[in-house]
Amino acid sequence: MERCVIVSGGDIGNYGRIREYLRDDDYLVFCDCGLRHAQPLGVSPSLAVGDFDSFEKWDFSAETVTLPCEKDDTDTIYAVKEALRRGFSDFLLVGALGGRFDHALGNLSILLMLDSLGKKAKIVDDLSETEVVPREGFVTVEPSYSYFSLISLSERTEGVTVKNAKYPLTDGVIGFEYQYGISNETLPGKSAEVSVKKGRLLLIKVF
Repeated sequence: MERCVIVSGGDIGNYGRIREYLRDDDYLVFCDCGLRHAQPLGVSPSLAVGDFDSFEKWDFSAETVTLPCEKDDTDTIYAVKEALRRGFSDFLLVGALGGRFDHALGNLSILLMLDSLGKKAKIVDDLSETEVVPREGFVTVEPSYSYFSLISLSERTEGVTVKNAKYPLTDGVIGFEYQYGISNETLPGKSAEVSVKKGRLLLIKVF
Protein backbone atom coordinates (compact mmCIF):
# COMPACT_ATOMS: atom_id res chain seq x y z
CA MET A 1 0.00 0.00 0.00
CA GLU A 2 1.23 3.53 -0.71
CA ARG A 3 2.62 5.81 1.97
CA CYS A 4 0.47 8.41 3.71
CA VAL A 5 1.90 11.93 3.88
CA ILE A 6 0.31 14.20 6.49
CA VAL A 7 0.80 17.90 5.76
CA SER A 8 0.19 20.14 8.77
CA GLY A 9 0.14 23.91 9.09
CA GLY A 10 3.59 24.52 10.57
CA ASP A 11 6.04 26.71 8.72
CA ILE A 12 8.02 25.27 5.80
CA GLY A 13 10.91 27.39 4.60
CA ASN A 14 12.57 24.96 2.20
CA TYR A 15 9.90 23.47 -0.06
CA GLY A 16 12.56 22.04 -2.34
CA ARG A 17 13.87 19.82 0.43
CA ILE A 18 10.40 18.54 1.29
CA ARG A 19 9.60 17.86 -2.39
CA GLU A 20 12.62 15.54 -2.51
CA TYR A 21 10.84 13.25 -0.05
CA LEU A 22 7.54 13.05 -1.91
CA ARG A 23 6.63 10.14 -4.18
CA ASP A 24 4.21 10.03 -7.09
CA ASP A 25 2.03 7.42 -5.35
CA ASP A 26 1.82 9.15 -1.94
CA TYR A 27 -1.62 9.56 -0.39
CA LEU A 28 -1.62 13.22 0.66
CA VAL A 29 -3.68 14.33 3.64
CA PHE A 30 -3.71 18.09 4.27
CA CYS A 31 -4.72 19.42 7.68
CA ASP A 32 -6.58 22.74 7.74
CA CYS A 33 -4.10 25.57 7.04
CA GLY A 34 -1.60 22.97 5.84
CA LEU A 35 -3.47 23.46 2.57
CA ARG A 36 -1.39 26.59 2.04
CA HIS A 37 1.58 24.29 1.38
CA ALA A 38 -0.08 22.41 -1.50
CA GLN A 39 0.79 24.84 -4.27
CA PRO A 40 4.41 25.46 -3.19
CA LEU A 41 4.91 21.69 -2.93
CA GLY A 42 3.38 21.23 -6.38
CA VAL A 43 0.82 18.63 -5.27
CA SER A 44 -2.92 18.30 -4.76
CA PRO A 45 -4.58 16.79 -1.69
CA SER A 46 -6.01 13.29 -1.70
CA LEU A 47 -7.93 14.25 1.47
CA ALA A 48 -8.41 17.50 3.42
CA VAL A 49 -9.36 17.40 7.10
CA GLY A 50 -9.88 20.06 9.75
CA ASP A 51 -12.21 22.52 11.36
CA PHE A 52 -10.96 25.09 8.81
CA ASP A 53 -10.82 27.82 11.41
CA SER A 54 -7.49 28.97 9.99
CA PHE A 55 -7.97 28.22 6.28
CA GLU A 56 -11.42 28.89 4.87
CA LYS A 57 -11.08 28.56 1.11
CA TRP A 58 -9.29 26.19 -1.20
CA ASP A 59 -9.53 25.25 -4.87
CA PHE A 60 -9.03 21.51 -4.72
CA SER A 61 -11.49 18.84 -5.75
CA ALA A 62 -10.44 16.57 -2.90
CA GLU A 63 -12.44 14.55 -0.42
CA THR A 64 -12.99 16.73 2.66
CA VAL A 65 -13.75 15.87 6.26
CA THR A 66 -14.93 18.89 8.27
CA LEU A 67 -14.36 18.64 12.01
CA PRO A 68 -15.90 20.59 14.90
CA CYS A 69 -13.79 23.39 16.35
CA GLU A 70 -14.11 21.99 19.88
CA LYS A 71 -12.61 18.49 20.00
CA ASP A 72 -9.98 16.42 21.81
CA ASP A 73 -7.85 15.68 18.73
CA THR A 74 -5.89 18.27 16.83
CA ASP A 75 -6.47 18.26 13.08
CA THR A 76 -3.15 16.46 12.61
CA ILE A 77 -3.92 13.72 15.11
CA TYR A 78 -7.34 13.22 13.56
CA ALA A 79 -5.72 12.95 10.12
CA VAL A 80 -3.36 10.25 11.38
CA LYS A 81 -6.20 8.30 12.99
CA GLU A 82 -8.24 8.56 9.79
CA ALA A 83 -5.29 7.27 7.76
CA LEU A 84 -4.92 4.35 10.19
CA ARG A 85 -8.61 3.55 9.71
CA ARG A 86 -7.96 3.48 5.98
CA GLY A 87 -5.21 0.91 6.42
CA PHE A 88 -2.00 2.92 6.06
CA SER A 89 1.11 1.68 7.86
CA ASP A 90 3.82 4.01 6.53
CA PHE A 91 3.69 7.73 7.41
CA LEU A 92 5.61 10.90 6.61
CA LEU A 93 4.66 14.08 8.49
CA VAL A 94 5.65 17.51 7.16
CA GLY A 95 4.77 20.97 8.40
CA ALA A 96 4.53 19.34 11.82
CA LEU A 97 7.27 21.14 13.77
CA GLY A 98 7.53 24.74 12.57
CA GLY A 99 5.28 27.21 14.34
CA ARG A 100 3.57 26.70 17.71
CA PHE A 101 5.72 24.78 20.18
CA ASP A 102 2.74 23.04 21.82
CA HIS A 103 1.61 21.67 18.47
CA ALA A 104 5.18 20.59 17.70
CA LEU A 105 5.38 18.58 20.93
CA GLY A 106 1.99 17.06 20.28
CA ASN A 107 3.05 16.05 16.79
CA LEU A 108 6.24 14.44 18.10
CA SER A 109 4.04 12.25 20.31
CA ILE A 110 2.37 10.98 17.13
CA LEU A 111 5.64 9.23 16.30
CA LEU A 112 5.40 7.37 19.61
CA MET A 113 1.79 6.42 18.98
CA LEU A 114 2.55 5.07 15.53
CA ASP A 115 5.63 3.20 16.76
CA SER A 116 3.52 1.57 19.49
CA LEU A 117 1.15 0.37 16.76
CA GLY A 118 4.02 -1.11 14.74
CA LYS A 119 3.81 1.52 12.00
CA LYS A 120 6.65 3.30 10.22
CA ALA A 121 6.76 7.06 10.67
CA LYS A 122 9.08 10.03 10.47
CA ILE A 123 8.81 13.80 10.57
CA VAL A 124 10.78 15.89 8.08
CA ASP A 125 11.29 19.62 8.44
CA ASP A 126 13.68 22.21 7.00
CA LEU A 127 16.55 21.12 9.22
CA SER A 128 16.13 17.47 10.10
CA GLU A 129 14.47 14.05 10.02
CA THR A 130 12.99 12.71 13.26
CA GLU A 131 11.97 9.11 14.02
CA VAL A 132 11.64 6.70 16.94
CA VAL A 133 14.42 4.17 17.44
CA PRO A 134 12.76 0.73 17.48
CA ARG A 135 13.42 -1.61 20.39
CA GLU A 136 14.34 -4.39 17.97
CA GLY A 137 17.16 -4.09 15.46
CA PHE A 138 18.82 -0.74 14.81
CA VAL A 139 18.55 2.36 12.65
CA THR A 140 21.34 3.84 10.58
CA VAL A 141 22.57 7.39 10.16
CA GLU A 142 24.25 7.95 6.82
CA PRO A 143 27.39 10.11 6.67
CA SER A 144 25.54 12.65 4.51
CA TYR A 145 23.97 14.11 7.69
CA SER A 146 25.89 16.84 9.51
CA TYR A 147 24.88 15.68 13.00
CA PHE A 148 22.50 13.37 14.78
CA SER A 149 20.98 13.59 18.25
CA LEU A 150 19.29 11.14 20.60
CA ILE A 151 16.51 12.38 22.88
CA SER A 152 15.11 10.17 25.63
CA LEU A 153 11.35 10.39 26.03
CA SER A 154 11.36 8.03 29.02
CA GLU A 155 12.51 8.59 32.58
CA ARG A 156 15.22 6.01 31.80
CA THR A 157 16.04 4.81 28.30
CA GLU A 158 18.36 1.84 28.69
CA GLY A 159 20.67 -0.20 26.52
CA VAL A 160 21.44 2.68 24.18
CA THR A 161 24.23 1.67 21.80
CA VAL A 162 25.81 3.90 19.16
CA LYS A 163 28.37 2.50 16.73
CA ASN A 164 30.52 4.13 14.03
CA ALA A 165 30.15 7.56 15.60
CA LYS A 166 32.48 10.22 16.93
CA TYR A 167 30.98 9.61 20.38
CA PRO A 168 30.24 5.86 20.63
CA LEU A 169 28.12 4.40 23.39
CA THR A 170 27.59 0.84 24.62
CA ASP A 171 24.59 -0.10 26.79
CA GLY A 172 24.18 3.48 27.93
CA VAL A 173 21.36 5.04 29.90
CA ILE A 174 19.85 8.37 28.87
CA GLY A 175 17.36 9.93 31.25
CA PHE A 176 14.70 12.47 30.46
CA GLU A 177 16.28 14.97 32.86
CA TYR A 178 19.79 14.69 31.39
CA GLN A 179 19.96 14.60 27.61
CA TYR A 180 23.61 14.01 26.77
CA GLY A 181 23.02 12.52 23.31
CA ILE A 182 23.02 15.82 21.41
CA SER A 183 25.09 16.57 18.29
CA ASN A 184 26.92 13.34 17.57
CA GLU A 185 28.58 12.70 14.20
CA THR A 186 29.20 9.69 12.00
CA LEU A 187 32.76 8.55 11.38
CA PRO A 188 34.12 9.56 7.95
CA GLY A 189 32.67 7.37 5.22
CA LYS A 190 30.69 5.19 7.66
CA SER A 191 27.03 4.94 8.64
CA ALA A 192 26.35 5.09 12.36
CA GLU A 193 24.10 2.49 13.99
CA VAL A 194 21.75 3.27 16.88
CA SER A 195 19.87 0.70 18.96
CA VAL A 196 18.01 0.65 22.26
CA LYS A 197 16.75 -2.08 24.60
CA LYS A 198 14.26 -0.34 26.89
CA GLY A 199 12.47 3.00 26.80
CA ARG A 200 11.57 5.45 24.07
CA LEU A 201 14.28 7.22 22.11
CA LEU A 202 14.01 9.82 19.36
CA LEU A 203 16.65 9.97 16.64
CA ILE A 204 17.03 13.36 14.98
CA LYS A 205 19.21 13.48 11.87
CA VAL A 206 20.34 17.02 11.09
CA PHE A 207 21.03 17.99 7.47
